[in-house]
Amino acid sequence: MRLPMTQFWIGAAVILTGLALAGIGLVLMRYFREIRAARQRLANLGSQVIETDCGPIEYARVGQGYPVLVVHGAIGGFDQGLFLARNIDVTHCQVISVSRFGYLRTPLPAGAMLDSQADAFASVLDALGIRQAAVFAVSAGSTSALRFAARHPGRVQALVLLSPDAPGETYMALPPRFVFDRLMRSDFFYWLMITFFGKKLRTWMSLVPRGHVLTPQDAELINNVLAGDLPVSQRMDGTVFETYTLWDELMASVTPASPYPLNRIETPTLVINAANDPISIPENVRRMAGQLPNARLYIVPDGGHLLFGHAEEVKAEISSFLHDHTEQFHTGGA
Repeated sequence: MRLPMTQFWIGAAVILTGLALAGIGLVLMRYFREIRAARQRLANLGSQVIETDCGPIEYARVGQGYPVLVVHGAIGGFDQGLFLARNIDVTHCQVISVSRFGYLRTPLPAGAMLDSQADAFASVLDALGIRQAAVFAVSAGSTSALRFAARHPGRVQALVLLSPDAPGETYMALPPRFVFDRLMRSDFFYWLMITFFGKKLRTWMSLVPRGHVLTPQDAELINNVLAGDLPVSQRMDGTVFETYTLWDELMASVTPASPYPLNRIETPTLVINAANDPISIPENVRRMAGQLPNARLYIVPDGGHLLFGHAEEVKAEISSFLHDHTEQFHTGGA
């Protein structure tokens, strides 16, 4: 009897090992298929790299009419900017979405700082022959957009900040640097997280406010945002740079010693925030908007960082603001 039992356990182990290997094989096949699709999606968006006084900058331009420079958020790139530009009525404008320093095909220059990122925006407009534009910045992109308006006030006719980073005494704790430097540089690791641990990931990233029940539309939005981060390995230089360098400069911008204090930015500005945003802390956003001389603060009651359920309302508010503060927006002029 002992021999058959031994053979049974050996056979069972072989079968289980085979099933495990088959499962791993299926997971890897799915990963390679989806990462290929992500890279193809990027290629299909038709971005270009333009040489500027601040080095090569990747951008994509869509539409005709008044120029709107779109500045993406963390773990982004020009593609995220194009996706988020759905908040703008593009009927009479051209969207110019750039990849900031360290994102996709825009390299991170040695010694890059907030000023140099702001100057790069001006250089892109110079290279494209554009004198003045509106600027639409989302989340972490608001930091460099504000500095652009401060350093180059004549280039920014209007500024829209959506769920912006804002300095203050209360803020979401930054993750340990090794999370970005090691784990998040792996496309495979990030894919595993969004594919099999999506709920935990969006909780860790505070993308869903506490108590919010996702509608099918909300779930589709958040899945698109997370999947759109692939390939994440090409976005980490920029994410680390802004998380551990630009954030410190943003905090310094509210001090009297700052060469570019917020209260000197006179550009007409629309600031949009949700009252329950766990990332862009509402009290910080209110305080920041209060320091901007020509800012209008628009608060939605819920929806979190991604403003769930308020897409049409937000789009209408932005369109109205741009119509009022950019002379040629409604006529399509440049």
